[in-house]
This record gives sequence, structure tokens and C-alpha cells, in this order.
Amino acid sequence: MKFRITYTTEYRYSEPVRDNLNVLRVKPATTKTQAVDDFALRVAPETRLHQYRDYFGSEVVELGVTEPHERLDIEARMHVTTSEPEPAPAGSWEAVASRGYRTEGGEHLLQTEMSPPGGALDGLLDAVRAATPAESLARVSEEIPDRFEYRSGSTFVGSTVSDLLEGGAGVCQDFVHLGLMLLRELGVASRYVSGYLFAAPEDGGPDSVEVQTHAWLEALVPDADSGPRWVGVDPTNRKLVGETHVKIGHGRNYQDVAPIRGVYRGPATSEHTAAVQMRRLNDNGA
Repeated sequence: MKFRITYTTEYRYSEPVRDNLNVLRVKPATTKTQAVDDFALRVAPETRLHQYRDYFGSEVVELGVTEPHERLDIEARMHVTTSEPEPAPAGSWEAVASRGYRTEGGEHLLQTEMSPPGGALDGLLDAVRAATPAESLARVSEEIPDRFEYRSGSTFVGSTVSDLLEGGAGVCQDFVHLGLMLLRELGVASRYVSGYLFAAPEDGGPDSVEVQTHAWLEALVPDADSGPRWVGVDPTNRKLVGETHVKIGHGRNYQDVAPIRGVYRGPATSEHTAAVQMRRLNDNGA
């Protein structure tokens, strides 16, 4: 699939601020199933941009505005081509326990928050255990939306898995954090993915939709023939990741791939808005 994506974010300040430093992660990744055909970034006020790859390989843009200003506008325009990934391999639990697997999984095997007390995860862990790691991954994408309601505003950026269990509702970030905790408890390396999801139906739906940045997870699934491979699932939409998912980057949790982080100098308050417009293109790019 071919997409034209426009990401915009705006900050409005109650009075002039300065030394406004921001770290931006909105540029899609280049992978075996995804190519970035072009990417352009506009910032007002104009400033110098510093681009690099972070520890996990995500594309990062740093920007700083030193002079006083009352607004900051950022617009990223990009064209991306995606394709369907290969089916998940059917490796064994014995492979997950091997030294080679654990070396490759590395820190993605480690929990990033404390497990809820009192055996709160026991029932879910029993429900997602299966004959193979790939089957457990599929069960994670089914059990979480079966048991928890997707409800905007029910949690906030700092919410924990315990908050989701207690409240019974959350958003994609919460569903992914729970999925990561379950898989890591089973010994499966897994990572948080940030990206864009084209939510319109493939047949008969609109060619252009307004979305928000989305989250899903990738698990390192063993393959007896070629070694372990990262496989994506979307527990919010109970499905494997496909060509309608556009990946930005990955990390241990949301904190590693937040779309934008920043600080500024001054006593002003700020208002922030963000939007993503995705347009599906035909093979000619129109």
C-alpha cells in the first residue's frame, strides 16, 4: 500500500517562552516491509534540526528555538509504501529458553514496571499460554480486547497496568503495556511500537482519514529454520500487524517512543494539539 501522511502538532503559550527544546519521533522506519519514499519537516519559528537514530534505531529529530515566541508549529509530510509481512513462524518454547534467543531478546525480556500484586495477572497468563509462542502471541491480541474496554480518556500517559486492571478500560497504549507484561512473564521478548494505522476499510472506505498516533507490539518469535523474528500484533484491533500499519519506531515502552517531548524556559502555560491525516494512494501515487 502507498500512503501520504501529514503529521501536525501545535503549541500555544500564554506568554512568550524561550529555549524551547523538543525531541520528535514521527518519521516512519525503514524495514523489510516498509519504505519511506520521502519525508519533509517544517518548523515555525524556523530553527536548525539535528537528526539521528536513537539507541533502539528509531529516527529522531531534535529542534530548539532560543528566541522568545508564543507558538510553535511542526508539520511533517511523508510518503510511505508498505507490504504484508510473512506469517508468524511456529517455533517452540524450547527455543525461547535457549541462550541464543535470550541474547537476541536482550532487555526486551525485562519488565519495565512492577507486576500487579496479589496474582492479578494469573488468570490472564493462564488464558494466553498456548502450545507455541506464536499461538500465545495471537491469544494476547484476543484476550486483552475481550476483557477490557477501549475508552478514550479513561487513562492518561502515566497510567500503569494496575490502573488498567482496576478500571477495566484503557487505550492502545494501555493494551500494549499489558501485552508486553504478559509476554515477558512467559519469557517472550517483546517491544512497544509507535506508528500510524490507516483505519478505513480496504473496500468501499474513504481514501483519506484523520487518525492519531497508534501503538501495537512486536514479539520475538522463534523460527526453527531461520532464527527468531519480530512479529507484530495489534491488541487494540485484535489482529496481526499488516500493510495498513505504518511503523515509526520501537522501544521498551511508551516512554522510549513518545511522538514529541520538550521543555521550555518561562512561566507560561501551554495548549497542545496534534493530528495525523493519512491518505491511501493508488499504484501511481495519486
